[in-house]
Amino acid sequence: MTAKLIRNAYEAALTMTAVLLSWGVALWLEGAVGLHTDVLVLAVALTLTLSSTQRTADTRRRLIALVLLPVTAGASILVGRLIASHYALGAAVYTAAMALAVWIRRYGPVATKIGTLLALPLVALLVVPGPALPPKAQSGLVTWGWSALVGAVACGGVWLVQGLGDRFAPRSWRAEPDPGQPPRRSRLHPRPSTRMALQMAAGIAAAFAVGRLFFDDHWPWVVLTAYVAASGNRGRTDVLRKGVERLAGATTGTLLAAGVASVGITGGISVALMFAVLAVALWLRPLNYAYWAAGMTCALSLLLGYFGQDALRLLPIRLEGIAVGAVLSVASAWWLLPVARARAPRRQPVPGTTSPVS
Repeated sequence: MTAKLIRNAYEAALTMTAVLLSWGVALWLEGAVGLHTDVLVLAVALTLTLSSTQRTADTRRRLIALVLLPVTAGASILVGRLIASHYALGAAVYTAAMALAVWIRRYGPVATKIGTLLALPLVALLVVPGPALPPKAQSGLVTWGWSALVGAVACGGVWLVQGLGDRFAPRSWRAEPDPGQPPRRSRLHPRPSTRMALQMAAGIAAAFAVGRLFFDDHWPWVVLTAYVAASGNRGRTDVLRKGVERLAGATTGTLLAAGVASVGITGGISVALMFAVLAVALWLRPLNYAYWAAGMTCALSLLLGYFGQDALRLLPIRLEGIAVGAVLSVASAWWLLPVARARAPRRQPVPGTTSPVS
């Protein structure tokens, strides 16, 4: 266990170093060209999620990421604008894009990685979307062009930090390129990728509808939880487990953030505390997903508090949204073309190689 915690700490340190590097570049851009603070949020979210997917990537996969991530980051901003102006149409486009990212897994490991890159900026969009910001902050949101640049910065930061880290780290800690496994034939009809795509679409579409009807501008909490619980679907039990862990972790994280807000920690101190919470959550995540859910939820609460939201007042609404999103995702996985649990033993990933939001 001690060796595992040390290795986890190394992986978490690499990720947080890349995050702080991207954040620093975005902070400079914000001041140099007059961008809004949400460019910092985008830089942190993209770097945090990209770090895991690129940990064992070979040169070809990294070049694919360098092309796709800036493009999809820019496109995600346009999707966010569409949701803000035409909610139903934007929700439909978002849902279709997420389903596509899952469906193309049928074409092998490279297609699976491409699907992940397509989803990353869309997940980042849910972290602090326009409607979640105060009205005075919504007029200066980052444009698609700057978003694409931030995507390229995230790629460069992740590769630089991981490359330097592995060069000087002990050999046993270094990540070797993963050639990927060819897709295995399945007797299920429709194929598992099609089933998971339909489940994802149903869960997210329902989350958009319920979120708008009952949670107003806080609909992202419902949608994000629906995505998290359904991503990497390995069967009914897996989705149920992740839904429960997400809810338990989110409850703990929200209570922690509410406690911080109650003692009056604001401004730059809350931002520093947010990064510290993320580092601890990354360190403990391989032990249990609930640690990551708690850390992410606490960090998001601190971030929204920085933007002026009242964490204590929003505590019940946030927990309700997370619970509803988990229920919707579990329901779609259990009753809409359920995926049979794989009999083969699950290969243990290198710490930090799985998506931080899944």
